[in-house]
Amino acid sequence: MEMRPPSTLTQDAGEPSCPELAKAVVVSPPQKPTRVRYVAVGLLSTTALLAYLCRNTVSVAESTIRADLGLTPTQMGWIMGSFFWSYALLGIAGGWLGHLWGTRRTLTLCMAVWAVSTMCLGWAPGLLMLLAAQLLMGAAQAGLLPCTVNSVSYWMPASRRGSACSCLGAGMQIGAVISAVLTGELLGVVGWREIFVIYAAINLIGAVAFFAIYRDRPEQACGLNAAELAVIQCQEIPAPHPQALPSRVSWQTVLSSSSLWFLCGQQMFRSAGYMFFASWFPSFLQQTRGVSVAESGILQGMIFVGVLLGTIAGGALVDWIFARTSSRRWSRTGVGFTCMVLCGLLILAAYFVESALVAVACLALGSFFSAFGGPCAMAAAIDIGGHQVSFVVAIMNSAGNVCAGLCPIAVGLLFSVTQNWNIVLCGFAIIYLATAVCWLFVDLDRPLVKAT
Repeated sequence: MEMRPPSTLTQDAGEPSCPELAKAVVVSPPQKPTRVRYVAVGLLSTTALLAYLCRNTVSVAESTIRADLGLTPTQMGWIMGSFFWSYALLGIAGGWLGHLWGTRRTLTLCMAVWAVSTMCLGWAPGLLMLLAAQLLMGAAQAGLLPCTVNSVSYWMPASRRGSACSCLGAGMQIGAVISAVLTGELLGVVGWREIFVIYAAINLIGAVAFFAIYRDRPEQACGLNAAELAVIQCQEIPAPHPQALPSRVSWQTVLSSSSLWFLCGQQMFRSAGYMFFASWFPSFLQQTRGVSVAESGILQGMIFVGVLLGTIAGGALVDWIFARTSSRRWSRTGVGFTCMVLCGLLILAAYFVESALVAVACLALGSFFSAFGGPCAMAAAIDIGGHQVSFVVAIMNSAGNVCAGLCPIAVGLLFSVTQNWNIVLCGFAIIYLATAVCWLFVDLDRPLVKAT
């Protein structure tokens, strides 16, 4: 065994240099890093895809379910919003469970439960069981984001977290796109009940596969070599050993952080804006632009494609700016602010457009820019969370889903009173502009928990 100078170490193209790599001891010839970390991120992203496949199905089938069961728009608003109430209330509990059990066991259990809740949606005879199934699904998916983002902090170096988080967001949006397009098409072939049963079976298979393949820490994974471990551990706040994790969270520290408050604020406004597209948007198109149910599903899919592309581009942009400036403020806050302003202006422009295709194009471009906020927010949560990332993400996500839960209800009530969808559209333009303001006050140079 011999010591080699840092310049002879083999690493992926574009991977950062760091003190950990400079101190590495390698054999001759030097190892090439394996790529198990990308498999891990891929598994986490697939889990997110399956979650969104289930959660977005109700919005596309909303008018069919409402007609079949004789429900009112207000009742459907409560059904679509109920998911987010349990999701928000149990978000911190989901983060705590992931912190205690680890991502592998926690997400496997969650996937199995939300698969059962999806099956219950297909069996529901009326309002009460639909509400109960949605509440159960929200509770099961509450741990999804805290667990997956926390796992990114263990599997990826600091300079690649934006891209890794964008992969998580991409998985979510691919699931949403598949749900929007496939559900709309399947409604013309099979009943809405059968669709929920099919999606439930897919998720149960996914839960078994995830438990069999995924590992919580790089050290536990098969096929990962020392060179890849050195790349992974090239991060400013080293990931602690599971036994060294603090068992308590200082709530005084958390609640006194103005940056976390504004990070929660942007999540609240952004989640409310997204929920319009994920819940009432097909009905909006059907009633204001005269499109069919199947066409509305395809057009909603265009919005989700915009979100998907924006999520991927956002993660790449965050990492690109950080690599060249070493500035969290420019790479996270600057990107978040700029893109939220563009999103709000594009939604406002859609208000003045009569053509369904042009209006959806404006909204899709707006959703593209809004999606940049996802990687920005997740990377920011890792930056300020330190060793308590799962709790910080859980708090941020729970705050966002309070507004997400209120959104479908508020939209249903507002439309029932005004019978005017354009007023709703203007309201969401204002919401995205408020999101931009929140980003101005997020200070990422003051982490909640410092490295020990």
